[in-house]
Amino acid sequence: MADAERSLRATLGSSGLSLLASSSTLVCCALPALLVALGAGATLVTLTTRFPQLIWLSEHKLAVFGGAATMLVLATIAQWRARALPCPVDPASALACARARRVSACVHALSVLLFAVGTFFAFIAPWLLRDG
Repeated sequence: MADAERSLRATLGSSGLSLLASSSTLVCCALPALLVALGAGATLVTLTTRFPQLIWLSEHKLAVFGGAATMLVLATIAQWRARALPCPVDPASALACARARRVSACVHALSVLLFAVGTFFAFIAPWLLRDG
């Protein structure tokens, strides 16, 4: 059971890292687009003045998205490998194992959703607005 427990922990960890990486895609591209669309350009200027790293993220969006995609692929592989691992026989441990799997799956799904939203705002929306 120690291998299954380690694998579940790795799955939770990789899902958490993919959530962090996917969130960076939102900060990079979706947040500035949303602020400009809402007419809050002054807020965006203030935000980039306080956090100049946001400009670096936007300038290097291919690296940001590449890193996020890599983390998502690794998290997906970990989810896939852990899907059929046995949970402990002890009822309390089995309940904790099932809960950890659900949490990990939800975090992974949220990561994929955030990555999709960031991808839309970074690559698809500018292309659509350019042609129309």
